Amino acid sequence: MRKQSTKILALVICCVTLSGLFSESAPAKAVTPDFVELAKKLKPTVVNISTAKTIKPQRRFQRPFGTPFGNDPFQDFFDRFFDESQQHPYKQKSLGSGFIISDEGYIITNNHVVSGADEIKVKLSDGREFKGEIKGSDEKLDLALVKISAKDHLPVATLGDSDTIEVGEWVMAIGNPFGLAQTVTAGIVSAQGRVIGSGPYDDFIQTDASINPGNSGGPLFNAHGEVIGINTAIIAGGQGIGFAIPVNMAKNIITQLKETGKVTRGWIGVSIQPITPELAQSFDLEGEKGALVAEIVKDSPAEKAGIKTGDIILEFNGKMIHEMNELPRLVAATPVGKKVTVKILREGKSEDVPVTVERLKDGEAGGQPGIGQDRLGMTVRALNKDLAARMGIKEQSGVVVTEIKAGGSAEQAGISIGDIIREINGARIDSIGDYEKAVTAHKKGGVIRLLLRRGESSLFVAFKVE
Repeated sequence: MRKQSTKILALVICCVTLSGLFSESAPAKAVTPDFVELAKKLKPTVVNISTAKTIKPQRRFQRPFGTPFGNDPFQDFFDRFFDESQQHPYKQKSLGSGFIISDEGYIITNNHVVSGADEIKVKLSDGREFKGEIKGSDEKLDLALVKISAKDHLPVATLGDSDTIEVGEWVMAIGNPFGLAQTVTAGIVSAQGRVIGSGPYDDFIQTDASINPGNSGGPLFNAHGEVIGINTAIIAGGQGIGFAIPVNMAKNIITQLKETGKVTRGWIGVSIQPITPELAQSFDLEGEKGALVAEIVKDSPAEKAGIKTGDIILEFNGKMIHEMNELPRLVAATPVGKKVTVKILREGKSEDVPVTVERLKDGEAGGQPGIGQDRLGMTVRALNKDLAARMGIKEQSGVVVTEIKAGGSAEQAGISIGDIIREINGARIDSIGDYEKAVTAHKKGGVIRLLLRRGESSLFVAFKVE
């Protein structure tokens, strides 16, 4: 019995020793946040935003036939009947979220939450309601700054550092999904740097924290209770896939909106495209880093500096360009008038080129990617000699379709890879800037018309934009 007890004791000691050995060598696990305490602390900083805008419907009825007698004697009847029954202006209401960033009453939300609103109502977690006023908005980044006037103290959210987040870390979203006020959801950072085709500065944080319609404009918090993103987009029909604007991208925008009500961005005037494995091989590159210059805007800072089509931009103002989409964001964030060094690769040799950044004007492609994917469900690029040769296209300028999203509007309309876009709603399309301006100006839910060049023929296509 004594010998058996000794063996058992030895086994226990051995197990404890081995357990201690493995626990020392294993990496420490991240501690799960106390979501209960975080929710209590952070919910007061989040607001519900309800808006209303007046919609004046266009005439819905058009007689499918004319009359051989000139003036139609029944036209007045149809005008009166349909004007009275269908043409009354009505209020369109919507819901969204936001969060307070200062005791002065400044609130951050998405531009699409408040754009065009005649009335903005902001409701706090304690039940107080205020009239909101738009102090500035930025359509390209989908941000808006709203202000309320409150006599009493306001709870303020702390802005964190979105550059330090890592995939897999805990996050928490608070918002107003489907009008369900002060809803808290939690998850992790699923990915970073997502490009979803919503604009030229896409750099979204992807999360699996539940985000639904009404969450737009609300905060995405880290485990320390700091805002690291602004919840903005979801994928229709997707589950566990939401996207937030990194808060670091918003910080400079917030300052400009507060001071001037608008945003000024840098511009150098190049259209760019990504480095594919085939392009990397053709340029004798190791890897696929950088941005390939596909087009130079006439009289632009890039042209004045001597940058040419075919140059590969490796660095901008001391920062490496790992992928094409990083360049537009860096250029846009650069102060106007600043002289920066652009490192390019030309014919196998690298050189530094000084470029003075100018102001991005309305309608110009912010920077100017020669590639764009948008709500039409296709990817387009600026056509040049090399791209035309690879695609077997005779023409060497304009905007060409290079990818079609499966099941998207473009595919359903019959648009094909290799189609050259000549016009959108009657406006001539010669560059990516023309294309982006035309698509951005088109209202969601309306019908858009494209004139395409396909081989030796031209054709029109029209479809509804979702």
